[in-house]
Amino acid sequence: MVLGVVAEAKDTIGTSVESTKRQFTYSEIIKITNNFKRILGKGGFGNVYHGYIDNTQLAIKMLSPSSVQGFQQFLAEVNLLLRVHHKNLTSLVGYCNDKTGVGLVYEYMSRGNLHAHLFSGSSSNILTWKDRLQIAIDAAQGLEYLHYGCKPPIIHRDVKLTNILLNENFQAKLSDFGLSRTFPSNDDTHVSTVVAGTPGYLDPEYNLSNRLNEKSDVYSFGVVLLEIISCRPVYPSREHERIHISRWVSSMLAEGDIYGIVDPRLERHFNTNAVWKVVEIAMACVSPNAIKRPTMSQVVVELKESLATEIAGTWQCHEIELTNSIELTNPSVR
Repeated sequence: MVLGVVAEAKDTIGTSVESTKRQFTYSEIIKITNNFKRILGKGGFGNVYHGYIDNTQLAIKMLSPSSVQGFQQFLAEVNLLLRVHHKNLTSLVGYCNDKTGVGLVYEYMSRGNLHAHLFSGSSSNILTWKDRLQIAIDAAQGLEYLHYGCKPPIIHRDVKLTNILLNENFQAKLSDFGLSRTFPSNDDTHVSTVVAGTPGYLDPEYNLSNRLNEKSDVYSFGVVLLEIISCRPVYPSREHERIHISRWVSSMLAEGDIYGIVDPRLERHFNTNAVWKVVEIAMACVSPNAIKRPTMSQVVVELKESLATEIAGTWQCHEIELTNSIELTNPSVR
């Protein structure tokens, strides 16, 4: 069984990738990863390793021969990454396809995943509100491309903080397309499928009906936005009752407490109007009724407007501070 799985993976990758991506031998992969010295992550498919080619860092995902479930996700990711190319999706550099092992070689995202940055606990490395907005826009643009820039459209199905990676410039890119599904090219508004995703991020309507459409990704992205805003986990483990983040935000909004929602480490260094707008976007995304959720194109527009509001507010504050400073040092300008 194991040999058959590896052989099928080799055949699929070999026929699909060879004309467009670089092929690595298994011995080259060993050299690139320094004998698989550093593990970046683990999944149902196997491990992801850090590697180098010359001065370029890479991430290498190796398929475990014993993982049948991982094999299906592995092939899904291969097929998707051959079709897509966007600045906010992680890109495939090449592949390994020989009798010893099968693997995929990706660009390396040096800042790791968004979850690690938000919940690191380090007071010296807190993402600013402006940075968080830009990261949200990047991730939203990646989803918008999958939904509307691909023919047939693609649903990610596993949008969450750990699947949003950051490069050295904190540019965000979606990753891990093993659960992704394409839609048929006809006019169907949904596709029936076995429910897959991560608890807490999973669209409740999809979970009940098995009917998947792009609004399922919108729900997951809304949960991500709420985490970005509040730096509060989807289900706080310290509480006796597991209250979903959307319910918690809703209860805070009922009290009109916007400052109680935002990550306290930001110390109110943000434009309140911009925050209100993003909270409203997020809550629309997590509507229990998929029809009431915005499209990812609408989300991108709204987030960009929020960023513009934030930047304008920041400039206004700088101008006020500068005016006050001048008046203090030179009273004659009054």
